[in-house]
Amino acid sequence: MSDWEVFAIRYADQQDRTRARAFISDDNHNAPYPIDFYVWLLRRGDEVILVDTGFDGPEARKRGFDLRQEVGTALAPFGLSPEEITTLIVTHLHFDHAGGLHLFPNATLYMQAAEMAYATGPCMCHDLLRQPFTGAHVCEAVMRLYAGKVVFFEGDAEVADGVTLHAVGGHSKGLQVVRVRTEAGWLVLASDAAHFYENFQRRVPFPLVVDVEDMLKGFDKLQRLASAPELIVPGHDPLVRQLFPADIGAEIWRLDRGTVTKPPASQ
Repeated sequence: MSDWEVFAIRYADQQDRTRARAFISDDNHNAPYPIDFYVWLLRRGDEVILVDTGFDGPEARKRGFDLRQEVGTALAPFGLSPEEITTLIVTHLHFDHAGGLHLFPNATLYMQAAEMAYATGPCMCHDLLRQPFTGAHVCEAVMRLYAGKVVFFEGDAEVADGVTLHAVGGHSKGLQVVRVRTEAGWLVLASDAAHFYENFQRRVPFPLVVDVEDMLKGFDKLQRLASAPELIVPGHDPLVRQLFPADIGAEIWRLDRGTVTKPPASQ
């Protein structure tokens, strides 16, 4: 089978952040360190897979983020409407990855069983663990389950030829990453297994973590899954916009042909 095209779509950002919010320990913790928010589109001929859904305007205002575009309308440059998305990979159920599930009414969700159990289980009694989730988003996933539109996995799995899912955990109990066969080789959409290049390059975890050991093991797994280190794509790093070429829209970057320049070895 042929290779997949892969696109990163930026839908939001937050400029007023510091390194303290990116690394569990850092000597330069007060230095500015902005964050981007992406979803990802996979395309091969008529086949289309969406990875994550971002969040909408009300959620952005509630949490203090700058929404650049609604994810549903962000698909317009591809000639797609939200109703045409039928395969939707949910890397995990945090607000910035599952906040737009309601925008894609015809999609079947592909996710780890551990994530649904975690997001609906007793751990959510703790404010700190519940903070990155929004109840309405989790309820939307549950409603999709009762409509027969959720496919659960326990560990690694194949969604389509050339698209595989790999359980990582760490940041959330059921976090999974997406491995895609591309022209440049096996590319890994790390989602929140690595928010930034520095997280996995320096082996420094992101502060929002359920299991530090799993997060550290996840960094190693990213390296094993990708054909080359530069084909690991962090979930929130603004450097993605510098390292990969812009494509068909103002907030779209093409990932499957590789980087135009290699990422720095460390920051």
